[in-house]
Amino acid sequence: MGLTPRQARRIRIVLASVLMAAMAVVLVVRLASRTSVLVVGVYGAALVLCGVVIELSRHGRTRLGTWLLGIGLAAALASDWLLLP
Repeated sequence: MGLTPRQARRIRIVLASVLMAAMAVVLVVRLASRTSVLVVGVYGAALVLCGVVIELSRHGRTRLGTWLLGIGLAAALASDWLLLP
């Protein structure tokens, strides 16, 4: 039993919203431990990415949004691990 397109859109919007809130919390925690423009850039880009995914899902581009969310957040976390001390 699969999801209807409307259900899929709603699930992805909720998922992107939750991940956006999580990225905001991680940004605050990272800024408390070390203030850096690079920290703001990495996590700011992740927040913008979550917003873009929400808009894509609202317009029916759920598969594209899912791929973009997965790859983008993986890249943000990898750059945090590789670039930030």
